[in-house]
Amino acid sequence: MNTTLQQLAETDAFIDIHAFEARLASGESPIKVFKSTINKAQAEMDARFKSGEDIRKLIYGRAGVIDTILTSAWNLFTWPDDTQISLIAVGGYGRGELHPHSDVDLMILVDDIDPAAYEESISQFLTLLWDIALEIGSSVRSIEDCYDKSRDDITIATNLIESRPLTGDPRLHQRMYDRVTSEGAWTDKEFFIAKLKEQKARHEKTNNTEYNLEPNLKTSPGGLRDLQTIGWVAKRHFGTTYIRDLVDHGFVTESELETLNRGELYLWTVRYALHMHCRRREDRLLFDHQRTLADFFGYKDQHGALAVEQFMSKYYRVAMAMGEFNDMLLQYFSEAILKIDDKQTITSINKRFQIHNDYLEVTYDKVFEYHPFALLEAFVLLAQNDEILGVRASTIRLIRDHRHLIDDDFRSDLRNTSLFMELLRSPNGVSTELKRMNRYDILGRYLPEFGKIVGQMQHDLFHIYTVDAHTMKVIQKMRQFRHTDHREQFPIAHRVVNNLPKIELLYIAGLYHDIAKGRGGDHSELGSVDVMEFCERHHLGKWDSHLTAWLVRSHLLMSMTAQRKDITDPDVIHNFAMHVRDTVHLDYLYVLTVADINATNHTLWNNWRATLLRQLYMETKRALRRGLENPINKEDRIEQVQHDAMLILAHSGQPEEEIKEFWSMLGEDYFLREEARNIAWHTQSILEHGSNELPLILIQQTSYRVFEGATEIFIYSEDIPNLFSATVATLDQLHLNIQDARVILTDDGRTLNTYTVLTDDDEALSENPSYLNSIQERLIEELDDPDDYPDIIHRRVPRQMKLFAMPTTVSLSNDPNLQLTVMEVRSPDRPGLLARIGQIFSELDISVRKAKIASVGERVEDFFFLTDNDGLPISDPALCQELQTRVCRELDEHIRDE
Repeated sequence: MNTTLQQLAETDAFIDIHAFEARLASGESPIKVFKSTINKAQAEMDARFKSGEDIRKLIYGRAGVIDTILTSAWNLFTWPDDTQISLIAVGGYGRGELHPHSDVDLMILVDDIDPAAYEESISQFLTLLWDIALEIGSSVRSIEDCYDKSRDDITIATNLIESRPLTGDPRLHQRMYDRVTSEGAWTDKEFFIAKLKEQKARHEKTNNTEYNLEPNLKTSPGGLRDLQTIGWVAKRHFGTTYIRDLVDHGFVTESELETLNRGELYLWTVRYALHMHCRRREDRLLFDHQRTLADFFGYKDQHGALAVEQFMSKYYRVAMAMGEFNDMLLQYFSEAILKIDDKQTITSINKRFQIHNDYLEVTYDKVFEYHPFALLEAFVLLAQNDEILGVRASTIRLIRDHRHLIDDDFRSDLRNTSLFMELLRSPNGVSTELKRMNRYDILGRYLPEFGKIVGQMQHDLFHIYTVDAHTMKVIQKMRQFRHTDHREQFPIAHRVVNNLPKIELLYIAGLYHDIAKGRGGDHSELGSVDVMEFCERHHLGKWDSHLTAWLVRSHLLMSMTAQRKDITDPDVIHNFAMHVRDTVHLDYLYVLTVADINATNHTLWNNWRATLLRQLYMETKRALRRGLENPINKEDRIEQVQHDAMLILAHSGQPEEEIKEFWSMLGEDYFLREEARNIAWHTQSILEHGSNELPLILIQQTSYRVFEGATEIFIYSEDIPNLFSATVATLDQLHLNIQDARVILTDDGRTLNTYTVLTDDDEALSENPSYLNSIQERLIEELDDPDDYPDIIHRRVPRQMKLFAMPTTVSLSNDPNLQLTVMEVRSPDRPGLLARIGQIFSELDISVRKAKIASVGERVEDFFFLTDNDGLPISDPALCQELQTRVCRELDEHIRDE
């Protein structure tokens, strides 16, 4: 360990060296001495960590402790010639950094000799290290082995660059180091390119964002590995030992170095606490760890911000800052390493900016000081010039150094508001440059309300990004909808977005739709106030301003209507159309909704949700064209669908009188909610089924009009008590996820139940006939005898869902029009939920007439339409109370028991 690390480590503070050596000399078991010494030292470090000790002393101190242990262990064995063998620390341990449970990476370096002479001692040495419970990563190599392997593997090359000798002849290590850092192993350019490629691959695994729900402190963007990458490149090219040495090379200023050091020490502190809490090596900030660490660091729940959200917000802001430095310094390195010999090509844009070898650059250092508006102009120029690849590192630094100039006067300056609107109206680069503005902390300064949501976490499984990262993705999705390569996946959004009269209004709504998250209150209402102020400051007209405010206020309306309400009901469509008012509002709202869902969580968008929204959009558009004063006539609708179904049945061989007699027992609700071809399919199958006592089970892919991408399971049987409970339990056993349920009772005591299902991954079911037959056979087997109805199954609740177990809530209301009791259940999602609810219905003699199932991330928001045994709304207060109490109690106990 070098002198600086030894000074910081203060090994003597954690080990009584004299007592340690005395115990070894006394003949006490080395294993016992080493284990107790390490454990005692770690306990002392943990105690000091909790009392606020400098994290560097602990990280370097642990490395110093392990140095002492390894050197002592090494000396217990016979090494015939210590000039030909050496113990080397590599990787993080080679840097002198060890967290409580980090791997101790070692290399036994031998000269060009026969290693057999040392084989027994090496084996015994490594066995001893395992016996004292050190997490060892080890290798035995010659100098030429090191050279050959480092040429083939950039990771090995990096580990060897960060090596240091622990014991043995240090000249052997120096020879190895000189060999693996020679131009023959990796040139500076090759090494830099390889590290860039390695970082890019690492970032792609986390969607290229610092803002993942469960980030990795080491490998996520803005994490420790990004800082280490800077150090590796600097060490390889400049021969530096620490990032601080880059100050002497002019790549980092003193103030930037201070920020980098603070960020690294913060990440070290969190990582140390994580290791200490887990009692093992763990670098992922999993949900359960986040809560524990938030409590450990003293965060408290506040109005609008949970303790864990505050803790993670600090982490995200640090990671974002570290990512920004990584960008800037790697750009500097690129200029110094890759492009040092390139011909310098400069193209003037205006008096303030020029293009220098494909990168935007200021024409002189005081541009932002003399012309603050250039802080926004830079991003407009980037959007308008496709040939510009990015911003030169020197200009990034100047942007950082002058962003404090963005104040209230700046925000009200007509030049600046005009530039920002010019960016939003740019044909290209809008989402890229808004994201770049956010990364350089310009967007949050220009829009202070946006600055408040930077790094703001939403602690659930529904939103997988922070609010600002989600917002950037919303605008990115809006931009992608314009392109032809997204036409197939988003056909309506593609057509609509390319025909919007003012697309910038859509982007403004996207920027502000979640702007008020975390303030308490209705974020949609609060956001609509903020966006009106934005529109006023940016001189938008009244119609434009009111449209954007309406979009922000109503941005959840379309998804809630599609997922929670029966969109086959003409009244639902009419009421939604009344709120939308015209096709322009509908078009904007549709694109905003689709972008919002896709940017919230990539797992939410599937054929099911796509078709729900498409159906709502098309039906609403028809209603608007027909005129809001002319709602669809139910009688005409029923007459038309029966007429169309009869035409389909004309060749079935079923007498028309028999068909009409059967239809007369079904009621108007059935004909309002089914398509003609489904009615014909059901009718023919039921009439052919005749008086068969076994339930009739039909399975088909749903039609376009209803729910494309899902599968319909139709059950026709005697109206047996608890049929719903038995059915949902069986479907759950089959790992099918129910999206919708409809129940129609006939006048002759029969029931027509339709369940719309996906797989438990929310994907379409396989159309393999044998698979569908197996579902059909299983349902017949379970439903043919009520005495055989299955018990509620117990499938394991996933770890993440347990952590978001907010209490179940149940509300009941009677709908006088439908003559049904409506029960809304909001609860954490988990396998078997519907089956458990169904069992409660069974035990309370409650019948389900219809159900609307909506899973939103980790929670469900389900609606059940119920009657009592007499087919009437539930009016008994005691029964209502018992139903609410049991559903809440049993669902919450279910997730706790798991």
